[in-house]
Amino acid sequence: MPVGYSDPMLSEISAELLETMKRAASVLRRAEVPFALAGGFAVYARGGTSSEHDVDFMIREEDVERTLQAYAEEGFRTERPPEDWLVKVYDEDRLVDLIFRPVQRQVTEEVLAESSIVPVGALHIPVLSATMLMEHKLLAFSQHHCDFARALPVARSLREQIDWDQVRRDTEHSVYAKACLYLLSLLEIIPPEPGHEQPSPEDKQQASVPAGADRTGAW
Repeated sequence: MPVGYSDPMLSEISAELLETMKRAASVLRRAEVPFALAGGFAVYARGGTSSEHDVDFMIREEDVERTLQAYAEEGFRTERPPEDWLVKVYDEDRLVDLIFRPVQRQVTEEVLAESSIVPVGALHIPVLSATMLMEHKLLAFSQHHCDFARALPVARSLREQIDWDQVRRDTEHSVYAKACLYLLSLLEIIPPEPGHEQPSPEDKQQASVPAGADRTGAW
């Protein structure tokens, strides 16, 4: 159901999930665990749109043990999944991911320092920068998971907050990130890479033609 909070940025997030985010953030604060809001909630907090509606926090790996203990003491159910880059806690049946190594990058003090305090559901908490949120989205793509449609809403809605030069530098090792960035430039969502010419009208037309169609868009 719609959130009762007046902030339009959170209008598509359920009231229950918002309360879970607030409870989870409050536990981290009381335990004095450095953290930053990430994922779809962070995109919404920064005024953007995302296809994901979940609660993700970034924490340092050295804080995992005391974080899980703090949540257990507050009545959350804790879980150590097989994946070696996060742990999970549950507020009843609502999941909170506590990520310490997103996209094969260790969460450090420097990473958390790139966050800034943003009001989210009447709380003021650290939220990852739009630039880092975009980098995480791009670096999550692989040969097994390469749905660029997930990146388009984030890029379009947060593009003025994103340092695209930094995104290109930090994701240059990923061919999937390069391909997505090129698509975004073809669609004129982001500026072309410095030193590269503006895509031709033919390139732009090709980018808008559905797969399986000819150059006119016909099947």
